[in-house]
Amino acid sequence: MHVKKKYKKKWWAGTLPLFIFVAAGIYVMDSAGITKNTILDAISQAVQSNLGYQAVRSCMPVLVYDAASSGQKTIYEYLADSMDEMLPIYGYTRDEKSRVAVGNLGLPGEEDSCGYQEMQEIDAWNAALLEQENEQAVQEQVDLQGIRETEDRSALSSQTKPSQAYTAGEKVKKFSRQKLNDFDYLLQNFYRVDSTTTTNSRQLNAAKMLAKDMRVDKQQEGPQILIYHTHSQERFADSKNAAQSVVGLGDYLAKILEQTYGYRVLHHKGKYDIPDRDNAYSRAAPALEQILKENPGIQVVIDLHRDGVAENTRLVEKVNGKDTATIMFFNGLSHTTAQGDISYLYNPNLEDNLAFSFQLQLAAAEYYPGFSRFVYLKGYRYNLHYLPKSLLVEVGAQTNTYEEVMNAMEPLADVLDKVLSGG
Repeated sequence: MHVKKKYKKKWWAGTLPLFIFVAAGIYVMDSAGITKNTILDAISQAVQSNLGYQAVRSCMPVLVYDAASSGQKTIYEYLADSMDEMLPIYGYTRDEKSRVAVGNLGLPGEEDSCGYQEMQEIDAWNAALLEQENEQAVQEQVDLQGIRETEDRSALSSQTKPSQAYTAGEKVKKFSRQKLNDFDYLLQNFYRVDSTTTTNSRQLNAAKMLAKDMRVDKQQEGPQILIYHTHSQERFADSKNAAQSVVGLGDYLAKILEQTYGYRVLHHKGKYDIPDRDNAYSRAAPALEQILKENPGIQVVIDLHRDGVAENTRLVEKVNGKDTATIMFFNGLSHTTAQGDISYLYNPNLEDNLAFSFQLQLAAAEYYPGFSRFVYLKGYRYNLHYLPKSLLVEVGAQTNTYEEVMNAMEPLADVLDKVLSGG
């Protein structure tokens, strides 16, 4: 009994200060508005996080090592970024949900089975040179070399003659260069990345992209800018004939660039999506190569498209006081999540291509906010590898009127000049 009493005395004596400390802590936390639920939640999250990390470290030690080497913030972020490659069905499911959410974008290459036709036919390009469409397109270019085509100009008769009134003199919005150097900010505000591919801060470095000199040398003889259409048959909501298609847009864009800004433009009207859109990029490649060979002064190549969206989607903004179709710049990265870098679709000009589209997107965002939606990044190449200043641009969609897309050519030409003139 004596020993038991002595033990109780020591127990109370040893724990009494602890009880006092806990009670005081509870009083202070209660005064500060911190509840026991807050404490329990924090402890629970910490325990769960630690247990989760320990589970990943035990089951996937290589992944933990790769995450530490990659510079990612946490193992969970790295795991999320790697999910498409580790679990392809996850990326496929997410991609399908994305398509349902935003509608069919009709992006370049969708009709080419997301590039698989391009992949399968790289080795067959020499045979494709003998196809009738290619022979006709090449012959058209030989016959019309150095001559501005005018057969569809009648469609432009209702348009006002281009003038300096289209030029935006002052920036409406300015972007902090410090913020642009934040990769997350850059990606969120200027890009959309297709689930078939990935990018990183080394590839999209704002400072490096802005440092690229994109000016055109106007002293070069012959055409300086080439406009063509991989999908020449794309039309609009109220198009009445073939002239009121993306080809008509090309005519008007060429006219503005020539008459307002003083560039020499060659508008090539080869048809590469006839009889169907499959393999249009493969069909267009030989003609592009011949045009560039015969016109070495060409420094800019523009592939002019029209997007495809859900029927209830309207891509329209007020620009220069007029209802104007919005645009979207597009880059292929020659890289997919599933395959990594695609060696046989190598693009030696990818870095410059990305700099060109980013400088255009930034100029559009500063001078015409809302006019350019974003730069869309996808996995394949889309014939953007021929020149450093190669551009693919989507103008409106099938739900836009022809007048709306024609109105878009004015700010597009101005944005092009601001970058190409170094203004």
